[in-house]
Amino acid sequence: MQITDIRIREIAKEGKMKAVVSITFDESFVVHDIKIIEGEKGLFIAMPSRKASDGEYRDIAHPINAETRKVIQDRILQEYEQKSAAGNDINSLV
Repeated sequence: MQITDIRIREIAKEGKMKAVVSITFDESFVVHDIKIIEGEKGLFIAMPSRKASDGEYRDIAHPINAETRKVIQDRILQEYEQKSAAGNDINSLV
């Protein structure tokens, strides 16, 4: 499985959420609404989720192992930081 596209939309308001990401795998499957969040230990991603009837948030789509999560997170954050540092308009990243 290869990551074939990453689209990042920067969040204009101040706060911990920095951007929202769509990521495409093998030019055939896309996951929308991955969030880039500023935490105490730096940036991390949060997978798309929704609020369940018990009030808890549950991921709608997510990797099933830590290795895959790390690959996805590393690639997204690499793109985000590279384009941010270059001063590019982050809303046009691909």
